[in-house]
Amino acid sequence: MSEGHVLVDAVEETCVLVGIITSSVTDEQAHEYLDELEFLAETAGATTVKRFVQKLPIANPRTFVGTGKLEEIKEYIKENGVELVIFDDELSPSQLRNIEKELECKILDRNILILDIFASRARTSHAKTQVELAQMQYMLPRLKRLWTHLERQKGGIGLRGPGESQIETDRRIIQMRIALLKEKLKEIDKQMAVQRSNRGQLVRVALVGYTNVGKSTMMNLLSKSEVFAENKLFATLDTTVRKVVIENLPFLLTDTVGFIRKLPHQLVESFKSTLDEVREADLLIHVVDISHPNFEDHIHVVNETLAELDNKDKPVILVFNKIDAYKPDEQGSNMTLEELKKTWMNRLPATKCVFISATDKQNVEELKETMYSEIKRIFAVRYPFNNFLY
Repeated sequence: MSEGHVLVDAVEETCVLVGIITSSVTDEQAHEYLDELEFLAETAGATTVKRFVQKLPIANPRTFVGTGKLEEIKEYIKENGVELVIFDDELSPSQLRNIEKELECKILDRNILILDIFASRARTSHAKTQVELAQMQYMLPRLKRLWTHLERQKGGIGLRGPGESQIETDRRIIQMRIALLKEKLKEIDKQMAVQRSNRGQLVRVALVGYTNVGKSTMMNLLSKSEVFAENKLFATLDTTVRKVVIENLPFLLTDTVGFIRKLPHQLVESFKSTLDEVREADLLIHVVDISHPNFEDHIHVVNETLAELDNKDKPVILVFNKIDAYKPDEQGSNMTLEELKKTWMNRLPATKCVFISATDKQNVEELKETMYSEIKRIFAVRYPFNNFLY
């Protein structure tokens, strides 16, 4: 099994999911979060067999859930031979130790699961370096739990010293590795900045959106290139840039990593250069999977992330994708384009709004016309005397 691949190389692992309903998380939201966690587990290669949810004012600082619920989980995993339990929030090092001691099985939290998926998806040296840095930063405060095997040996008195010194040695090694990776990323960031500056003054358009909304499929459609696209979370990690021409206007189109709620802060930091593509874009195309039951929540998560990146004043084209799969009522009937344009979605704060299906190529011409008019407007400001272009 390769380093950093906790689940991906495993043979069909089964898992149970654990979440809590607190004062800030409603019953409905908790189940939505667990739906997403199940999709994350499936992407990583695990099959969910049961969910456990508990109502608590706040997460238990010692074991995340209450002792009774933990006992219930313990009984279930022993009876059914489940060896993996995934929690829907970041667990502190002490919570991890306490839960592992009680359940005596492999424990993952949402963050390490996302890091694992990123590790399996990384293809280029850049992406691999970013993911490894995030993994090391996550691992550093949790080193002690890796040495609990010393506690289980008899005659532990004579073994305490070596155990402690080994942790210190490992901590130094990891700190040195983190420093090395940060230097490597600085060099890569410099190279990426030079690449961006060498692209001349072409208008830059970035595809942004929640993970698995169809950005790569749109990239393939608009640029007629083959970018990896799959119905799994984080199919695309590496930034892809293509030169695209609509009518007579050339521009650069960038496909970026998808956003997700509760994205580990280690990843946000290490993927800074990838997000720089979004920061430096002239126009953002915010892609939304309209067929997803929680697409409104996804829009909010993406808008919050963009606000953190200081992208408040940029023009945004809101693209509602997968209209072929959108069924707003229980009867399961699709809405026509004209009906969609009369909905509240068409009145959301954005420069323009377009409804398409990238897979079925529905209404793609309107998308191209909308992009053309926005790019032309940016061109007119940047090159006011180049009338021959349009």
